Amino acid sequence: MLPLSHLVAFTLTALIIIAIPGPSVLFVIGRSLSLGRRGGLMSVAGNTLGMVPQVVAVSLGVGAVVAKSILLFQLLKLAGAAYLVYLGIQAIRHRHAMTNAEPSESQSARRLIWQGFVVGITNPKSIVFFVAVLPQFADPSSGNMPLQLAILGLIVTTIGLVHDSLWAMAAATARRWFARSKDRVARLGATGGVMMIGLGATLALTGAKE
Repeated sequence: MLPLSHLVAFTLTALIIIAIPGPSVLFVIGRSLSLGRRGGLMSVAGNTLGMVPQVVAVSLGVGAVVAKSILLFQLLKLAGAAYLVYLGIQAIRHRHAMTNAEPSESQSARRLIWQGFVVGITNPKSIVFFVAVLPQFADPSSGNMPLQLAILGLIVTTIGLVHDSLWAMAAATARRWFARSKDRVARLGATGGVMMIGLGATLALTGAKE
C-alpha cells in the first residue's frame, strides 16, 4: 500500500496543478454559460467519469502505450477536439432557446453526462499527465503498482470533481445575473459555444506531446 508520506505529497502536488485553470475548466465554464448550473454540473460529472477509464488504462500500462504512440495520440486528440467543436456549434445554434427556461431542462441528465464523458475520455492531456506524474509518487517496494496508480488517479479525479464543480457554479451564477435580459443571455450562451469551439481548435492544433 502507498506510504502516507507519498499520499500527502501527491495530494498537495495535485491540488497545486489542478488549481491552475486548464482545458477542463474552460470546458466547464463554457458549458455552464450555455446550459446553466445543472448542465454545468452534469458536464463536470461526465467529464470526471471520463477520466476513470484513463486511470484504469494507466494503472494497467495501456495509458503509456497511447501516450507513446503518435498515431493513437493524434486520433484521440482529434476526436476530442471535433466533439468540443460540435458541442460549441450546438450551443450557438440553440442560444435563443436558452432565454425561455433553464436550457438543460430540455436535455436529460444521461445525455449531459454522456457529453461530458466523451470530452473527458478523449482528453489526451490527462493521459499524458497520469503517465508522467502518477508513477513518480508510487512506491515499487510496497508492491501492487496497479492499485497504487489507481488510488493516485482517483485522488486526482476527486479533487478535479470538486474544483470543476466550483467553477461550474460560479459561471452559472454569472449566467443567472445576465439572464435578466434575453438578449444578453443569448449572447452569453453563444459565448460559451465560442469558448468550446476555441478550446477544440486549440486542442487540435497543439503539438502531439505538448
